[in-house]
Amino acid sequence: MSGNTATAPSARPGSRDTARGPGVLLLALVLLGTAGLAALVVRPDVAEPPFQGLDDRWLAWMGGPHEGLYAAVASALNWFGGPVGALVPLALLILLLVRGRWVSAGFLLAVYLGGNLLVVQALKHLVDRPRPANPLVRVDHGSFPSGHAATAALLVVAVGVLLVPAARRRAWWLGGAAFTLAMMWSRTWLHAHWLTDTVAGAAAGAGAGLLAWWIFQPALAREGVRTHGRRGAAERARVGRDG
Repeated sequence: MSGNTATAPSARPGSRDTARGPGVLLLALVLLGTAGLAALVVRPDVAEPPFQGLDDRWLAWMGGPHEGLYAAVASALNWFGGPVGALVPLALLILLLVRGRWVSAGFLLAVYLGGNLLVVQALKHLVDRPRPANPLVRVDHGSFPSGHAATAALLVVAVGVLLVPAARRRAWWLGGAAFTLAMMWSRTWLHAHWLTDTVAGAAAGAGAGLLAWWIFQPALAREGVRTHGRRGAAERARVGRDG
């Protein structure tokens, strides 16, 4: 992972960043559409949606015992998806503001506020599906979609855009997918969500993040060019002084 923020890698000559291509927009719309369609399917009968049988079978497989290494991993992911996880985007936002990356900071806020408030919370209030019985952690209302799964997917997209060079993003997306799947597993293993809640949450989070990336990419690229130019000028001035 690179320590450079935002889009400087995509601004360099010869680099390849396809965020503005139709593929990213199409994938974002497909993911958001999948979460929205699932919400419309669940909403007419939140207690017995058409795929409740699948959710019941998966929950039975997650029956336990809830102890040992699995419990430690699930608890850590539960905390990371809650207050502890909020420290990561907050620290990144402070770093971006200190460095004067206003567009990157705006993108980060759009990803988290737009993804969590406009997409995830809107779907929660639209559906208001009951959670599985006897969750092992404290939960609020509305099981559909999973906020933890959505936040994991949002974080993967935001960090990938702001910190990972375009040439290395394929490996990042694979690792991020594994992290999101682990979060989805933890939510069902803790009986905090049904399986389909986590699928919809991950789709909503990834879709919202990708859509924000597609919208912000031209401005992020321009910011990267300006930042790269400033760093180059500062380096040349330093070399001139030292010479």
